[in-house]
This record gives sequence, C-alpha cells and structure tokens, in this order.
Amino acid sequence: MPLLPDRVVLISGGTSGLGAAIARAAAREGALVAVTGRRREPGEALAAELTACGAKALFIRADVGEVEQARASVTAAVAGFGRVDSLVNAAGLTSRGTLLDTTPELFDAHIAVNLKAPFFLMQAVVADLVARKAPGTIVNVLSMSAHGGQPYLAPYVAAKAGLAGLTRNAAHAHRRDRIRINGLNIGWTDTEGEDETQRRFHGAGDDWREKAGASLPMGKLGQPDEIADFVVFLLSDRSGVVTGSVIDWDQNVLGGFD
Repeated sequence: MPLLPDRVVLISGGTSGLGAAIARAAAREGALVAVTGRRREPGEALAAELTACGAKALFIRADVGEVEQARASVTAAVAGFGRVDSLVNAAGLTSRGTLLDTTPELFDAHIAVNLKAPFFLMQAVVADLVARKAPGTIVNVLSMSAHGGQPYLAPYVAAKAGLAGLTRNAAHAHRRDRIRINGLNIGWTDTEGEDETQRRFHGAGDDWREKAGASLPMGKLGQPDEIADFVVFLLSDRSGVVTGSVIDWDQNVLGGFD
C-alpha cells in the first residue's frame, strides 16, 4: 500500500535539490504533488517528469520569501487539486554572514525565506484544514546548524532556530485539530544548492564531495532521497501521532565528543 494515497502535498522550494527529491518520493507513494519555485523551466520539467510517471503534479511559480506569493501558492494548489492535505517547507536560503558582517538586508532575506515563508505557508494551509475540519501533516526542513552552527551562518541560524520553535508552537496549538507538525534538522547534504554554495563561498573544487565524505563518520554526505523517504514517512499515517518533534537527521551526535 502506498504511504500517501491521493494526498495533496504542497512542497515549497520543490523544483530542485531536496525539495525535488521529496516531490518524487511523495509521488511514488501516491500523492498529488504541487511544487513551488522561482524558476519556471526546472519547475515545469519536474512536473512533466512526475506526470510521465503516472502522478498528478503541478508547478506553481512563486518566490515564497514574498508573503503574498507564499499565500497565493496555497490558493493555487487548492485551485488545482481541490485542497492541501500536507505541506513541506523545503525552500531555503544559505548565503553566508557572520554576526559582525551581516547587513540588515541579508538578515531580512534569511528571515523572509527561512522563517517568514514557512510561517505564512503554514498559516494558509492550517486555516484551510481547520475550516474543513480535516486532519493534515506538515514537515519543516531545518538544519543541524539551528543548534548553534558555524560563525559564518549567523542569520541562517537565527532563522532556522526560530523555525524550530515555531514548529513546536504550531504543533501544540493544533494537535487537537489532528494536524501534526514536525521538523527535521538535516546535516551536511549532497544537493545542487550545496554544490553551488561550496564553490561560491568556500572555493571548493570538483572533488569536494569526496573530501567531505571522507571526513564524515559514515563516509558520505547525506543523500536527498534518504531524507525524502523520511519526510514522506512523517507526512503519512505510518508515523502515528508524532507531532512537535524536531528530529536530528545527521550522522554526528549533538553533545557527543571524541
């Protein structure tokens, strides 16, 4: 039996990287998938790919860092599929900044994408679920850096730590509405975005993945398809009554020391 039969799943930042992996995994498990993204070409290509595999898929062009576009993406998903049963907040901004060199503009950009967008996407989806008296599930993609992070991730950490608190707050507020909300603190993951980040900000060469993997306990970076399967599990009824959990999805153990 599929894990998400006929569930309508909206995925922000779903056109590439982890978001696209989640879209593919959800579609394989029977979901109707709507993905948002700023770039039309990869979004339409992914929707076409999923459709060719027999799924129902919709691309919604949106910059979720703009509140009205975030809200409109929920409206578009409802217009396309009649409802939204599940939401995945996978859109993220990882540009660098320390406490000393972060500008107000950079800080605001991180808050807009990494905190404000999930807030108002959840607001719109939960409002629809409550109005319909329907159960639902939400997964917020966070980061291990929310626990403290590197010095060059100050605004990113601030936003992701805020999202961790928001995840627990919203889960508590809507547990009696049968809306389950959980988060994943993911570790170092092999995505197109991470490749761009390593090359742009850290001068990485073509062998950065091999070097990174060699430094990690399991000998490899986290893989998007592995995370996607876990997200689908949390979205599904198979994860039972779990809500308000922010799970560390990583190969390093917080508080553990060699």
